Amino acid sequence: MSSDAQSRLGPTAGQHAGPISEADVRQPLATPAKQASGFWHAVLRRYLAFVAVASLAWEFLHLPLYTIWTEGNTQELIFTAVHCAGGDVLIAGAALVLALLLVGNPGWPARGFGRVAALTVAFGVAYTIFSEWLNIVVRETWAYSDLMPVIPVIDAGLSPIAQWVLIPVVGFWWARRVVLPTDSRQRVPA
Repeated sequence: MSSDAQSRLGPTAGQHAGPISEADVRQPLATPAKQASGFWHAVLRRYLAFVAVASLAWEFLHLPLYTIWTEGNTQELIFTAVHCAGGDVLIAGAALVLALLLVGNPGWPARGFGRVAALTVAFGVAYTIFSEWLNIVVRETWAYSDLMPVIPVIDAGLSPIAQWVLIPVVGFWWARRVVLPTDSRQRVPA
């Protein structure tokens, strides 16, 4: 790295920054991608917060598609929706971390955002297919009502699969807005 580039990035660990000159103030500290990568924690928080709220709403709204709607009491319905929404947040977080480990890079979310988002959605859908099979066929923990549309090839309910496509996609779109510059000419490519 050239000394000019090093001076714009600032001191490395263990070095002390000297006095700031007028020229230093005019120099950009980093590229837009480098600046945007500092927002990873905001994107993560916004994404998981969106998933939590949207999943809770979805879980309550699709309860009539399960037999618990007619067989359970009010406390069981509330517990089921809250319990499942909590599980959704854990699944979303695990899927995101796994995607970041496999295809993420240090510039995320400014770099590689689309790859990470797509893989996160794929992991969420794959886990949902497995979980629906495990809990309906093997463990018989829950069952679909006659109202649940079932996807024939995978024998999974349409509602949980749609949930794991729509909520993460909208969640990533909303979460990423925190790192995108308002001027479209300055946008950082995904």
